Amino acid sequence: MKHPVLNNRIRLLVWWLVWLLLGLGQTLLFYFASGSFNLTSVIDSLISILIFSAIALALWYPFYYFNSEEVKITSLISNLLASGAISVSLWILITKFFILLILTDEAEYLKYWDATFAYRIGSGVLIFVMVILTYFLFVSLFNLSEKKAKEARLESLVKETELKLLRSQINPHFLFNSLNSISYLTISDPEGARDMIIKLSEFMRYALSKKDDQPVTLRSELENLRLYLEIERVRFGDRLSIEENIDAACLETKMPVMLLQPLYENAIKHGVYESTEGVKVNTEVILIDNHIKITISNNYDIIPSVKKGTGTGLLNVERRLELFFGKNASIKSEKENGLYTVTLYIPTDFL
Repeated sequence: MKHPVLNNRIRLLVWWLVWLLLGLGQTLLFYFASGSFNLTSVIDSLISILIFSAIALALWYPFYYFNSEEVKITSLISNLLASGAISVSLWILITKFFILLILTDEAEYLKYWDATFAYRIGSGVLIFVMVILTYFLFVSLFNLSEKKAKEARLESLVKETELKLLRSQINPHFLFNSLNSISYLTISDPEGARDMIIKLSEFMRYALSKKDDQPVTLRSELENLRLYLEIERVRFGDRLSIEENIDAACLETKMPVMLLQPLYENAIKHGVYESTEGVKVNTEVILIDNHIKITISNNYDIIPSVKKGTGTGLLNVERRLELFFGKNASIKSEKENGLYTVTLYIPTDFL
């Protein structure tokens, strides 16, 4: 740990201001002890406080060494007592030496020295205790900031790991479904299978090239999602239709990569897969205050299906929103009159 005072200009300024106040206090104390106030007392207070401030700055290094985790409390106390005795003694001796070099009337100063000696020792001990308590405070603040920094790094690591886990649930699931579709098309429509493989490779290149901690724009996500829907249309043809209504002002909004894909996959799965009629997937994006509202809807067969979803895709999106935006984003879904709708609210200026 670096010196908490010398490595910070503001602390250094405050440090000297505090010592100035201590010098004024010491002058008043010595005036009370000697009964006189003259140039000698002013010079004495000024020089003595400058010397003690220099000693106090140097005290940081033995203090930090003695205050290590390996040192027992008894050893720490004895080391501090020894440091205090040495510091106060040095302060008194050096102060007297320098003052006698400057002043011409030694007899007058020695008389002043004898009158203030006991108070000088008392003030030296008090100042030493204040310096040590200040250093204890600096160490405590440093340890607290280090603890918070470690917790922040750990939280960031946990968040990054969870994001990767959540994203890993998307790619294999989609890849499995796509390969099944390709397998089907190799028999019924070889040319369609070839087209689907090309589009799938482009889609997976986008999905795998983006990092979880680097958000992408809505524009980029929509371009990739159109590619995904084209892959599905290779198989389903006219049974799947796409409609978009996108506000251009929303296109640069940042969001987690592959955030919306599970919602479109659900629309395909529970719309086209489970219906014999045509299914329209509609996407609407509008700007509302400082949020964009993304609405993804699709019609579905209102006859209850034997197959029920696990809700993994929706929960995945909800959790990723929470990890990226906290309480600043939300998602909700509803079914009404054969229309399934998912609505997301994402802040435009959060990332």
